[in-house]
Amino acid sequence: MHSAHDPYVRVRGADEHNLRHVDVDIPRDALVVFTGVSGSGKSSLAFGTIYAEAQRRYFESVAPYARRLIHQAGAPKVGEISGLPPAVSLEQRRSAPTSRSSVGTVTALSNSLRMLFSRAGTYPPGAARLDSDAFSPNTAAGACPECHGLGRVHRTSEELLVPDPSLSVREGAIAAWPGAWQGKNLRDVLDALGYDVDRPWRELEQRDRDWILSTDEQPVVTVHPVREAGRIQRPYQGTYMSARRYVMHTFADSRSQTLRARAERFLTAEPCPVCGGSRLRPEALAVTFGGRTIAELAGLPLSALARVLDSAASAPDGPDGSEAARVLTGDLLARIAVVTELGLGYLSLDRTTPTLSSGELQRLRLATQLRSGLFGVVYVLDEPSAGLHPADTEALLVVLGRLKAAGNSVFVVEHHLDVMRSADWLVDVGPQAGEHGGRVLHSGPPAGLAGVAESATRRFLFGRGPAAPREVRTPSGLLRLNGVERHNVRGVDAEFPLGVFTAVTGVSGSGKSTLVGQVLAGVLADRTNRGAEPGAGCASAEGLEAVERLVQVDQRPIGRTPRSNLATYTGLFDVVRKLFTGTEEARARGYKAGRFSFNVAGGRCETCQGEGFVSVELLFLPSTYTPCPDCHGARYNPETLEVTFQGLSIAGVLDLTVEAAAGFFADTPAAVRSLRALLDVGLGYLRLGQPATELSGGEAQRIKLASELQRTRRGHTVYLLDEPTTGLHPADVEVLMRQLHGLVDQGHTVIVVEHDMAVVAGADWVIDLGPGGGDEGGRIVAAGPPAEVAKAPGSRTAPYLARELRPAV
Repeated sequence: MHSAHDPYVRVRGADEHNLRHVDVDIPRDALVVFTGVSGSGKSSLAFGTIYAEAQRRYFESVAPYARRLIHQAGAPKVGEISGLPPAVSLEQRRSAPTSRSSVGTVTALSNSLRMLFSRAGTYPPGAARLDSDAFSPNTAAGACPECHGLGRVHRTSEELLVPDPSLSVREGAIAAWPGAWQGKNLRDVLDALGYDVDRPWRELEQRDRDWILSTDEQPVVTVHPVREAGRIQRPYQGTYMSARRYVMHTFADSRSQTLRARAERFLTAEPCPVCGGSRLRPEALAVTFGGRTIAELAGLPLSALARVLDSAASAPDGPDGSEAARVLTGDLLARIAVVTELGLGYLSLDRTTPTLSSGELQRLRLATQLRSGLFGVVYVLDEPSAGLHPADTEALLVVLGRLKAAGNSVFVVEHHLDVMRSADWLVDVGPQAGEHGGRVLHSGPPAGLAGVAESATRRFLFGRGPAAPREVRTPSGLLRLNGVERHNVRGVDAEFPLGVFTAVTGVSGSGKSTLVGQVLAGVLADRTNRGAEPGAGCASAEGLEAVERLVQVDQRPIGRTPRSNLATYTGLFDVVRKLFTGTEEARARGYKAGRFSFNVAGGRCETCQGEGFVSVELLFLPSTYTPCPDCHGARYNPETLEVTFQGLSIAGVLDLTVEAAAGFFADTPAAVRSLRALLDVGLGYLRLGQPATELSGGEAQRIKLASELQRTRRGHTVYLLDEPTTGLHPADVEVLMRQLHGLVDQGHTVIVVEHDMAVVAGADWVIDLGPGGGDEGGRIVAAGPPAEVAKAPGSRTAPYLARELRPAV
């Protein structure tokens, strides 16, 4: 029995996921880093066990009725945890992709700014004072009635809807209409309404063209289809829908991302003509503070907003209610200071969250917590250094130190070596991933890890040997973008050498993702898909003729439901089902490939609809999930599970790890190719049936890369990767870099946006953007081989790159 004042969180018998009955003591009031290779079990210990148990205990104190309103995870598999304070989790999770969620709403800064305008703004003579809600575009009181608070309206035109007016309606002049039978139906309805569908579009009367494209009428008419040989087609009642109505309806209401994207091709988005893009009603825009409207202030970078607020509040002829202005601006300035300290001063309050990286989102939440003033709490953070330039990581360490100094415990899952070196305590989990991990190899001060021979972290933390000198490759060509104008990248000419490995660097917000992920990707997509000229954001481009394919690998999920998994995404599941279909037992029973899919009726367990678990309603307690009582989590019905391949049922195969499956399917070349690619990117620990929802962004990115690696590559390919090392232990980074450099050795081009200086040092070419973020960035500060960029004056990257290169000199 430990004292109530025991300074340690003591975990006993933790078996969550791949943890192997772990016992570990972790000090409170300290910066503790959990590390280990990807899949070793560090997140299972920090989040799945410690944080999950803290949450479970908190929920025990909540009224049963209120508990139903809170999403709860199940109780962790652990024997006992003592000395555990309340916990706050800051994970790298994505917010819902809505344009109404912004930097201001995530940090609550918008609330404070609206209150400032309500209480201390300068109103027109005779105008009534407005509540703070009237300054929000997300409320009925504040939203512009024309654009409903979105700031933009979507419109279409005849030129967009009918790109080739030489065609007739029957020949497909109205490109915006759906394809297949739906489009034919609309053409037949139009014909039945008496319009000439065989005459070239440009020869039709303008009033007829306007009605066909834009009418809001939806007349119903009897259609007599043209008879085709061998087919009986009866008359039917058809409803007409104009092209504009169809496009607007699809874009606004369709749940299909593909259909919405297609509809968007026929629309132009432009600032709302009523509010000018400000999203607010006129009466809200008539109120000013420091001579500016709330929309103008929300559009400023936070660092500039702080300067405006400071000068406005301290002006002698400041607004009425100066005491309110002083208090409210003081609160705003204190909140903004924390955000800018974390390297996010380039963001504006109206920047929408879907445009932010997961690392930026996590740091915004961290800034909010710093202002909360909580004491005695365990903060559990998931890779707060993700997406951070080394210069920004130093500021992050200062902030984490302040959280600790305020009387809190800071538990961080992290791979960044500088964060590990700054820790008071290091918990190294391993030695490898999956079933080869799950043990605590070291729990103590970082220096103690030097004596742990099993640790994969030790080699990197205590000095790697000199980097093997590598001759810089000679480019096979040059891709040049002229006059790049996008976001904060203005008037930039950028050169990307072909046939080499290029790293694009710079502090957060310097324009890296804009230049590579948007402009360069857009230009190459136009070229490789349609042979078109460069798209928006670039005046002209040269050298495109040398590129035949574009592969863009990002960290977005490979699926949004548990039905999508590793095997289905890579195509391996198709191979597996064919193998089962070809067994003697399956042939005797007449089973086809569909029988072995858990997504369709027939072979799946109908009790759980192939999910493997069922939801249990507990009246006043929250719903919980439990393994299906019939299939016990196997997903299939008993008859399907009776068919085996080399002694395993289809459920048994899905439960194999990639590593185990490589041996199991050694005699199946089609399966070996997929599995070998997954092993090559370090994912041997994942199970074939691992749901997509359980995969990290880094794992999703490597699965996409593995899917690409198993393809037969034809022609010069450009691979674009946005921070591929995010979420990877240095040992995993080495594995990934071998694969990427292998692609370059085959004659392809690899371009990565990257902060890991070890990766940058191993590149052939470096493009450094900056010098700062936001308006202070967007320029190419230096470009050349790593050794040259490391000497560049004015580059924030140069000193860190020089430090990485020094051992090799």
